[in-house]
Amino acid sequence: MAVSRKNIKGVANIRTHSGSVDRTLKPHEAHMRLCVLEMEKARRTQERESALRRVRTIDERHKEIEEEKQNILRSLELNAKESLKPDRKNHLPEKGTGTNEAVKSFTLKY
Repeated sequence: MAVSRKNIKGVANIRTHSGSVDRTLKPHEAHMRLCVLEMEKARRTQERESALRRVRTIDERHKEIEEEKQNILRSLELNAKESLKPDRKNHLPEKGTGTNEAVKSFTLKY
């Protein structure tokens, strides 16, 4: 036998009393709603503090990165200045000779 589909009803066909109840707020419901709101407020406060803590740590790391970057740039700048200076050691005369000759060149032995 075939089942007739006209008699089958789904969840959408179930009647409820949710729309028929009057919307006056009863005292116990009001207190429950206040409790729920306070709990949500406490949870949001914790979330906010956690987020602010994370932002502070990110800001601190950002400052550390900037300081390290500046230190590296300063050291590069000093190295560049030192490499541009002439090397006076090689251009000075030898001690004890009394002459203005250049420093003796070195020889390689193989």
